[in-house]
Amino acid sequence: MQFLEHRAANAEALYILGDLFETWVGDDDDEPYRNRICRSLAALSSWGVPCYVMHGNRDFLFQSGFEQRTGARLIADPVVTELYGEQVLLTHGDALCIADRPYQRLRGIVRNPRWQRRFLRLPLSLRRGLADRARRGSQRHTQRTAYEIMDVDLPAVSEAMRACGVRTLIHGHTHRPAVHGFQLDGQDARRIVLGSWHQAGSCLEWGAQGFQLLALPRRGGPE
Repeated sequence: MQFLEHRAANAEALYILGDLFETWVGDDDDEPYRNRICRSLAALSSWGVPCYVMHGNRDFLFQSGFEQRTGARLIADPVVTELYGEQVLLTHGDALCIADRPYQRLRGIVRNPRWQRRFLRLPLSLRRGLADRARRGSQRHTQRTAYEIMDVDLPAVSEAMRACGVRTLIHGHTHRPAVHGFQLDGQDARRIVLGSWHQAGSCLEWGAQGFQLLALPRRGGPE
């Protein structure tokens, strides 16, 4: 919360590229911690800082109720935006992890609107229980799957950037913060990876003078 109330308050805009929460079982989720985050986002929006939120693999059920609670705007994945004159591709990143076939099969199921409508009709308590069980299963999958399989596929990254006509891609999902430089069709390109908020905070600050990928003390804030 302190990040939203202080550092983000000085931003021209805030982009959250998914995984704001560990789970989100519907816009009626009234868990106290999630409520505090939503209120902080609403306050930030009311102060005049536009907030843009992308679905992640943990919070893909954000819908219009989330926008109403937070004042944030849900954005497509992927999306191209202009940052100080540069066209930049933003994505959560999970769709680029094509070697992780079990995950991609699951993603195809839970992103299906029909599956989502059925899930959201379940009682809130049941949805929470199912989400907790799914999260534990995801953690087991992560522990036994090789790093290379769960990471983004570099040819897929290049293809996406080439199709969008950009030289910079920013994503989360893998949560291994770094700036990766490479050559794309003979030109310098870069892939910027955002970190998680488990052990410490992580954010990318982009201004007129360039960008910084920052690690922040964990004192509360979005996950």
